[in-house]
Amino acid sequence: MSGKNNLSAIEKIKVNSDGLRGTIKESLTDEITGAIREDDQAVIKFHGMYQQDDRDRREERAEKKLDRLYSFMIRLRLPGGAISAQKWIAANEIANGNSTGVIKITTRQTIQLHGIVKSKIKPTISAFNKANLDSIATCGDINRNVTCASHPVQSPLHAEIFAYASKISDLLFPKTKAYYEIWIDDEKVADKNEEVDPLYQDRYLPRKFKIGIGIPPNNEVDVLINDLALIAIIEEGKLKGFNIAIGGGLSATHGNTETYPRLATVIGFVDTEEKILKTIYEVVTVQRDFGNRSDRKLARLKYTVDKLGVEKYKEEVEKRTGFPLEPARPYTFDERKDFYGWQKAPNGLWYYTLFVENGRVLDDEKLAMKTALLEIAKTDKCSFLFTSSQNIIISDVAAADKESINTILQQFKLLEHTESASLLRKNSIACVALPTCPLALAEAQRYLPELISKIEPLLDKHGLSNEDIILRMTGCPNGCGRSAAAEIGFIGTAPGKYNLHLGGDNQGERLNKMYKENLEEPAILAELDGLFAAYKKEKNTKEKFGDFAVRKALV
Repeated sequence: MSGKNNLSAIEKIKVNSDGLRGTIKESLTDEITGAIREDDQAVIKFHGMYQQDDRDRREERAEKKLDRLYSFMIRLRLPGGAISAQKWIAANEIANGNSTGVIKITTRQTIQLHGIVKSKIKPTISAFNKANLDSIATCGDINRNVTCASHPVQSPLHAEIFAYASKISDLLFPKTKAYYEIWIDDEKVADKNEEVDPLYQDRYLPRKFKIGIGIPPNNEVDVLINDLALIAIIEEGKLKGFNIAIGGGLSATHGNTETYPRLATVIGFVDTEEKILKTIYEVVTVQRDFGNRSDRKLARLKYTVDKLGVEKYKEEVEKRTGFPLEPARPYTFDERKDFYGWQKAPNGLWYYTLFVENGRVLDDEKLAMKTALLEIAKTDKCSFLFTSSQNIIISDVAAADKESINTILQQFKLLEHTESASLLRKNSIACVALPTCPLALAEAQRYLPELISKIEPLLDKHGLSNEDIILRMTGCPNGCGRSAAAEIGFIGTAPGKYNLHLGGDNQGERLNKMYKENLEEPAILAELDGLFAAYKKEKNTKEKFGDFAVRKALV
């Protein structure tokens, strides 16, 4: 446990924030700047938003002695990435009126809107609230949006397993009413005892906390990158319970060897719902009490696990739950992918998985995807699911309605868009990076599509276009685009420069390692050309690219 005198600045802000109220109301009324007060920038994260500025325009504005062009990103809470057609219509309208207009699907199966100016924050959240949507606890040192394997076609038990995403979200929901007071104009809580929070207390968690639920044999949710991972154990057609894994997380800091990406370690198995939820709750309380509160770079659960040791952490959880974890049950992940196109699930309903490059839903000169999805939502004959690879599943379509939805997909060329995208492009993820992310050192989502267009001819040249290679890019080492868990990972180091990482596996059970540092595009393409040539010539039958890189000791 961190000593009270050695707390980081953020820890003091949380404790002194009056239940996450801070001085947000006062900040909002300050018309001199588009920013909010410094302490409030930490508090506002718990309400589901980040303050950002347009880094493309910093220099120009500085020259004119203008304030930076501040705006806010707001992210919704959608456990498992499920949203109704009516809520999608509302989100679409709110995006058009209050943000850049682009709806961004995140790697945590939710949506975020960018470019919301300070005066528009309250109207945005108020409009979301009217549509029964909220952004509570989607950022900040708290349990974030709970992710879950998203393809109902995978398992007849998908609905039963998927329901846990909402149960966990409710279990770990903060008690403060600050969100409703500030944004929805609810009356101020008269009795502060109503807000006493046995889980988060007044200090919340040392750092963000992520939970994911995976359904073997497909690991499309990248379950092991989470602080807490639940792996569904299905035997004889029944859900027996979950293996529990702890300590995943991909963020690191260049040049700081104390920081590193890590995959979660399986510590045991839990069977009943009561025990499952109790175990999850106490894994969180152990992190609350033992996590590092003096150095935020070392505050994630992975560092607590490595500091205490896996066994000691597990013992502490068992002490608090009052029951031992059972030995982990066997499971196998053999792929990590979205099922594109139309699929019929065991429940008799149809699902269409649409490829959305880097999760950006917009209308451009090539494709009117945003308009198409709005037209589909207006039929009210479906709902939507977001995948961890930032794609959209048009879900719960009755057989009788499939043709009418398919007609809209066809009319707006979305069928062609999904079918014609290369396997590599479909397997790619990029984080937001520039111009809005303050941590980005290099481009990611704006650059990766262009880079892939230059990598595809190399795969063609070596006859590898049908190889299922997972490629990801982040603009910094914090890992939002999960580049450390890819077969080919690019991690930005400076404008136009990336570290090239190789050797992650195809199933998401092994991280990659650095292969070459600070490469610019010509060097990236030259390296990949050589690697693909060697892979084509020397690979074993059915050997995946990441496994080849490890077998040949490239990393």
